Amino acid sequence: MLSTLNAAALIGIDALMVTVEANVAGGIPSFTVVGLPDNAVRESRERILTAIRNSGFTIPPKKITVNLAPADIKKVGTAFDLPIAIGLLGSLELIGNRFEETLIMGELALDGSLRRINGALPVAIMAGKEGIKRLIVPRENAAEAAVAVSAATSAIEVYGVESLHEAVALLKGENVFTPMSINIEELFEGEQEYPVDFADIKGQSAAKKALEIAAAGNHNVIMIGPPGSGKTMLAKGLPGILPPLCFEEALETTKIYSVANLLEKERPLMVTRPFRSPHHTTSNIALIGGGSTAKPGEVSLAHNGILFLDELPEFSRNALEVLRQPLEEREVTVSRISVTTRYPAGFMLIAAMNPSPAGALKDSDGNLTAPPQQIQRYLSKISGPLLDRIDIHIDVPKVENSELFAASSAENSLTIRQRVIAARKIQQERFAATTSPKIYTNAQMNSRQIKLYCQLDRESSQKLMAAMNRMNLSARAHDRILKVSRTIADLDCSNHIAMKHLIQGIQYRNLDRDFWSF
Repeated sequence: MLSTLNAAALIGIDALMVTVEANVAGGIPSFTVVGLPDNAVRESRERILTAIRNSGFTIPPKKITVNLAPADIKKVGTAFDLPIAIGLLGSLELIGNRFEETLIMGELALDGSLRRINGALPVAIMAGKEGIKRLIVPRENAAEAAVAVSAATSAIEVYGVESLHEAVALLKGENVFTPMSINIEELFEGEQEYPVDFADIKGQSAAKKALEIAAAGNHNVIMIGPPGSGKTMLAKGLPGILPPLCFEEALETTKIYSVANLLEKERPLMVTRPFRSPHHTTSNIALIGGGSTAKPGEVSLAHNGILFLDELPEFSRNALEVLRQPLEEREVTVSRISVTTRYPAGFMLIAAMNPSPAGALKDSDGNLTAPPQQIQRYLSKISGPLLDRIDIHIDVPKVENSELFAASSAENSLTIRQRVIAARKIQQERFAATTSPKIYTNAQMNSRQIKLYCQLDRESSQKLMAAMNRMNLSARAHDRILKVSRTIADLDCSNHIAMKHLIQGIQYRNLDRDFWSF
């Protein structure tokens, strides 16, 4: 007898409906799974049969064939255990075999209990769009899947079950089960705590102002300075001045963490912006994503948040060069023979480095700390095209002892954040009518929008041209200066880019000229 039910496969951070067809017939006893399953799905046969028997059901020696359609999409992972088991029980007429408006996902243990799966949130979102009325997942995934109810285009009930036996009871209507519900507003309530407050950072007022501008316009930043000048602390303090995530951003970020199996059990929705700080030994694949079983990389895990690369020249040149695409396009395309996967990568890059492999560029006597050739090799690891894609270059000098021992009077992160939020609001109103793609911040402007929103008067245009000739800047650097100047004007609540805003924007490209000369 044939039984058909719904499951889902993950493609990137999205889900695709999969039809599970289970057929039990006479013949030589066997268990075959077709439809382009991976090893984890093929290995599920013994796990499923053992779980069914340990749940109190009897499977006669029959010829079992399971098809996962569409057959040209690779099925990855162990989440097909539960739908296959339910399909077999339906084929054996141990339960009903009509599940048109139900989608089932879950990994089975040998005793019939259910284990947590990856990607419950994108599966739930897809189920709502496809008109599914009931979603059955492991209990540990129920809260995560219930978040999607707020984003679904149709009503959907999410049920969390602990075992195959409970899933069967739910489908047969033997017990009363209550759908899982989540209060989205409660998840966003409460002030978020951050490890570093800007008020705790001694000195570096110029660097703090630059990071405020970066936060307001979502600009990329590189900080260069000697060890101990506070570069890492400044980077860790940046999340505290960023605007909070809106629900749409939180949902997209949570989908990535759900697929990567990094979502915390007690936190079904990401409500704080991610801060990722990979080690400089990180491989290209770990940074950009992919692998034999494609997974999001660090650039995607930092989506809607910060990717902090400390000791930038210590990263391999290849690892740094793969950042070019996500910095420009805000997404990553991972191509394999069988499939091409796209992951969002709309992160803010914060990079930090020393001016010399020995640390400080010069010692107390004014002498270079390393031979010029060695310093040049160290700096040349950062290519010109990559540096060109970074909007703001900051010099972070050594903090003077007088500043270290002075009483702190710096602004706290909350005060700075209010100015950042006000500037972001101006940008949201400016770009409210933009579509395909939707733009939220100045850093996302294309050439047409730069021409429209970053107009200069004659004197300012001449100043910018002179600066480009003097500093030998590229056309991309020209656009970056205008974007940063527009953000500075927004923080100043100015409708137009004034000369002072432009000059400050040009100063943040000084490393294009001075960085390489010593």
